[in-house]
Amino acid sequence: MIHAEKLRADFPILFQEVNDEALVYLDNAATTQKPKQVLDALTNYYEKDNANVHRGVHTLAERATHEYEAAREKVRRFIHANETAEVLFTRGTTTSLNWVARSFGEFIHEGDEIVLSYMEHHSNIIPWQQLAKRKGATLKYIELTPEGLLDMVDAKEKITAKTKILAIAHVSNVLGVKNPVKELAEIVHEKGGVIVVDGAQAAPHMPINVQELDCDFYAFSGHKMCGPTGIGVLYGKRTWLEQMEPVEFGGEMIDFVELYDSTWKELPWKFEAGTPNIAGAIALGHAIDYLETIGLAEIHRYEEEIVAYVLPKLQAIEGLTIYGPQEPEKRTGVIAFNLENLHPHDVATALDMEGVAVRAGHHCAQPLLKYLQVPATARASFYFYNTKQDADRLVEAILATKEFFQHGTI
Repeated sequence: MIHAEKLRADFPILFQEVNDEALVYLDNAATTQKPKQVLDALTNYYEKDNANVHRGVHTLAERATHEYEAAREKVRRFIHANETAEVLFTRGTTTSLNWVARSFGEFIHEGDEIVLSYMEHHSNIIPWQQLAKRKGATLKYIELTPEGLLDMVDAKEKITAKTKILAIAHVSNVLGVKNPVKELAEIVHEKGGVIVVDGAQAAPHMPINVQELDCDFYAFSGHKMCGPTGIGVLYGKRTWLEQMEPVEFGGEMIDFVELYDSTWKELPWKFEAGTPNIAGAIALGHAIDYLETIGLAEIHRYEEEIVAYVLPKLQAIEGLTIYGPQEPEKRTGVIAFNLENLHPHDVATALDMEGVAVRAGHHCAQPLLKYLQVPATARASFYFYNTKQDADRLVEAILATKEFFQHGTI
């Protein structure tokens, strides 16, 4: 069982005041806070092991290389990949998806189809837009049901024998819904296509098994799962990675360089050109250690508990619109909302004056918000170190904001 109050002690940043109020951090979908164990791992590398990887035989280089590759093995275990050769370190989810669009995209031809959904983050739209323009392919979008779930009837119609790529979010960063990746993989594989999964909002919050999901590619970011910024992961099935060409070239990824031609290292290193984010990868490994100590299944259960607690309280606020499913069991810890007659930026600013940090804007999902017919929303997103008291503070701050803008008093 998760004891959020006890775990909070590992996150020094949470113990501060903002605008003379105790901080309630509810912007975890944007980035999570980092525990001391991860911060210590970063410091330890730079203080004791700072050296480049794979290139030196001296002690520091060997220690750095060992820790870097140990982190890759931790990632492999974390997502249940078949082998470390299928785990590539990137800058984050955005880079991972761009690598697939650029490299696997070379297999796309004029007239092929790429299928997305209306709930995708810009990082899982723009690379495919550019690929479609470059190759003369067609983009198609899966509709949503009235409550914000992926319309699986429409998905089966949109995914055809012409579909070469289905790119889908595992969890929406606005609606908080979890998509049936395994079922989608079966559908697209039957048609001869591949499935690319944006796991940025899923990997930090629930157990991930890429072999059970049968996804061809899976991307996620370290900074959304208690790790540092600038480090992410692209999982790819070996059968595809072996056929794909690197998208960056230079040191580290080469085998032999001649004057007019070069050959690449074996997987996974052929994709990792230049000096990688060594400290970031090592710290990501420690973040995985931290999360696994808690248990991803337990984190998922706890977030379900928090949502079941706070959602009815939010639904009871007159004039508050919540986007996505209204049943707690159908959503994750992401809750997008608007307060009647108020711009979400004003709402977020007012909440910040109460010490409550939420996101406001289009959440890098402009097509989805246009689909919902709203220009922007506020968004609260919970993690395992948030408490029911945090949830109550959110509700109280929204009520205070409503009162202020209606009557000018708090």
